[in-house]
Amino acid sequence: MSKDTTGSREASAGAEEAGQPQGAPAQGKKSGKGGSGTPRAPQKTPKSPKPAGDGPAGAKGKGSEGGKPPSESPKAYRDPPGYKPRLKVQYIESVAKELREEFAYKSPMQVPRLSKIVVSMGVGEAIANKKLLDAATQELAQITGRKAVRTRAKKSIATFKLRKGMDIGAMVTLHGNAMFEFFDRLVNVAMPRIKDFRGANPNAFDGHGNYSLGVTEQIIFPEIDYDKIEKVSGMNIAVVTTARTDQEARSLLARLGMPFRK
Repeated sequence: MSKDTTGSREASAGAEEAGQPQGAPAQGKKSGKGGSGTPRAPQKTPKSPKPAGDGPAGAKGKGSEGGKPPSESPKAYRDPPGYKPRLKVQYIESVAKELREEFAYKSPMQVPRLSKIVVSMGVGEAIANKKLLDAATQELAQITGRKAVRTRAKKSIATFKLRKGMDIGAMVTLHGNAMFEFFDRLVNVAMPRIKDFRGANPNAFDGHGNYSLGVTEQIIFPEIDYDKIEKVSGMNIAVVTTARTDQEARSLLARLGMPFRK
């Protein structure tokens, strides 16, 4: 065997031990006549192109399937800019000033005002008939103009075949302009339609300025169609105020139009 062949085998074996592929030129400290001493830069693998439609100008949006636009959620109703209910304007212009003079408040922030109104309906027969609860939820939405929330039982009662977590009622909480509009329709439209009405109970306060009112028939509201109701049922209306005493709350509601019994 010649010396040239033996030398080439030893060079290839040395290159494999150094981590270089077979056939690649050995990198020494000094370059020869035919090559340079600097190592070659590694080649970058080309990136795969993005599929069409993923970019900002693509047809597909985030969360969409098959190029269809995402479904839009219904927009919440908002009052026109600058709109104020009639009863709210009356409170700002006259009621607040009269209350401040009557109780001698030092600051306008002490004047009692309406905080919220909670309208609820209890449907005990919904345990056997679920349609009554659906009808009550729909009627509350018609009366208040807001979506009703179903209430659930807090504990189980075997006598009434009631289990904890069952839907047995519905309720709506009103704030802001919706609260003033509902209170205006209640005292000026609905309550005068009550049969043999002699006034609201002036003593139905809880001692902290909150008033509770019970309505035996929901058909006193003009939004309810008598021919389409499932059953005549009542509701509870809780008027929450910022008054510290019952006397202040009674004076506030009376000036807003609540027809108390004399």
